Amino acid sequence: MKTAPRVLSAILLTVAAIGFAFPFYFMLVGAFQENPTNSPTSLIPLSGWTLDNFLAIDSRIDLVGSLINSVIITSTVLLGTVVFGLLTGYAIARLDFRGRGVIWVLMLLVQMVPFQLLMIPLYIQITRNYGLGDSYLGMVLPFIINTTAVFIFAQFFRALPVEIFEAARIDGAGELRLLFSIAIPLIRPALVTVILVTFIGPWNEFLWPFLITKDVSLQPLAVSLANYITNATQSSANPNGAILAGATALAFPVVILFIFFQRFFRATDLGAAVKG
Repeated sequence: MKTAPRVLSAILLTVAAIGFAFPFYFMLVGAFQENPTNSPTSLIPLSGWTLDNFLAIDSRIDLVGSLINSVIITSTVLLGTVVFGLLTGYAIARLDFRGRGVIWVLMLLVQMVPFQLLMIPLYIQITRNYGLGDSYLGMVLPFIINTTAVFIFAQFFRALPVEIFEAARIDGAGELRLLFSIAIPLIRPALVTVILVTFIGPWNEFLWPFLITKDVSLQPLAVSLANYITNATQSSANPNGAILAGATALAFPVVILFIFFQRFFRATDLGAAVKG
């Protein structure tokens, strides 16, 4: 009788996993089909496989150039988010200074403001005041500091035992040494979470790069694929295949990154660092 709940849980989790994974399976299979909606009841098509959908993308847009643009933009945002997030989160969580509570409240309030509400003022400021239109810096500047990353890092830093930092300070360690040698290795799951969340955001970002760039050679993959899909649905002989191929090309790097970092999602053994 004790195994019945486990079997039921396994069945429910399996059904939920299949339901979650099926749209991705349909997208991947449809991207290689001549007509993805020809046989919707066939889960494993035996014919109609083709690479023309991806070849059509490469022939109409600079796929490699757009991919490089996305990598540059995402890497820059990722670097800024991690560096500023770690420094700010550690300062808020572990340093005692005047105005710390006010900064924390303001940071939470900023999270409540939708980015779309700030988009027009940011566009005017970046393009007219700073002259950063059609530039990588103009695309990454609004995302270089992520309050969500600061919040995650601060919460994890607060969960660390105080005894670790007190012992290190007695041994003469400074705050930067505490951060890089003690705190960061103990919050690796948080660091991986921030990297994944930050990567997905700028990698899939469409509206801001589309608004800030007019030069096609600077547009990231999301914008280039959106323009291609818009034209392909009107002129392509296989519009559904073009849409699914574009979605697959955009989602593939994110899936690979998640698979690679999945092994780091485990609980951190904080108690092992404290004796007694």
